[in-house]
Amino acid sequence: MTEQVRDRYDVVVVGGGAAGLNGALMLARARRSVLVVDAGAPRNAPADGVHGLFAREGVSPVELLERGRAEVRSYGGHVVAGEVGAVVREGAGFAVEVAGRVVRARRVLVASGLVDELPDVPGLRERWGRDVVHCPYCHGWEVRDRAIGVLATGPMSVHQALLFRQWSDDVVLFAHTAPAPTDEQAEQLAARGIRVVGGEVAALEVVDDRIAGVRLADGSVVARDTVAVATRMVARTGFLDALGLRPVPHPSGMGEHVPVDATGRTEVPGVWAAGNVADLSAQVGASAAAGAAAGAHINADLVLEETRLAVDAYRAPFSAAAESRVADLVAGNRRHGL
Repeated sequence: MTEQVRDRYDVVVVGGGAAGLNGALMLARARRSVLVVDAGAPRNAPADGVHGLFAREGVSPVELLERGRAEVRSYGGHVVAGEVGAVVREGAGFAVEVAGRVVRARRVLVASGLVDELPDVPGLRERWGRDVVHCPYCHGWEVRDRAIGVLATGPMSVHQALLFRQWSDDVVLFAHTAPAPTDEQAEQLAARGIRVVGGEVAALEVVDDRIAGVRLADGSVVARDTVAVATRMVARTGFLDALGLRPVPHPSGMGEHVPVDATGRTEVPGVWAAGNVADLSAQVGASAAAGAAAGAHINADLVLEETRLAVDAYRAPFSAAAESRVADLVAGNRRHGL
């Protein structure tokens, strides 16, 4: 927390990744007072670069976020490091607990991302983001033509193996503890030259800080230099419990997310969500776009509220209290007069 943090904001954004920062940027450019609270644990921290992002291909995650924070601040937005303890309803708005203090907000944008839950196989977590990967569109080019092993974790693993086959003709699917491929899937794998290895995976073999193979429970080792695994992805939302907003199973079976409509609006009035917390498979570009859309719709929602209050005041006889209330909502820190 810093001296710049105020007691009240139009919007508090929980999460300082692509979705949160782009949402905050839209709001700050709309002359909204906005606070971004960033816990400093981006999902893509282990990655060397961000891919599939127009005009920023290969940029490091650290540099991208640094630029984003600077852009938000350049329009008057506040970005602070810290964790949100809880968000509770307070009248028409919210009280947000941030690093031991309470900040009031009229709206909340949740962009807290997700947690990747990996199978309990020794070596996976240690190599995560390096030679253990998950998304072919994020990492496929970097592991092209390598010996790739796909560790099956569920019904989507066959699809994952078929996708990685686009980048390498040496792909092996390790059945591990997942259900065996159906007859149709087995035919697809065979047609694409993807070998299926049965038996439970015991660990990854690492030599000179690089994956050398996949060791099975029977002691045999299959030489591989890259392992792809589909994680179970769970939205970070513990701070929303007091609002009754909790993640639900995703229709794909890939994990748990917060359902939103096309604008990012959740089932709790006044709360929007964007990025991986709502869309488990979104890459950086899609997360940023969702944040921008949510920011624009939050501003529009506030405009409607302010217009309704202004109309009420317009119809009523003039009073200093009414004028002050409208000025506070519409102009915020730019207000003048009563």
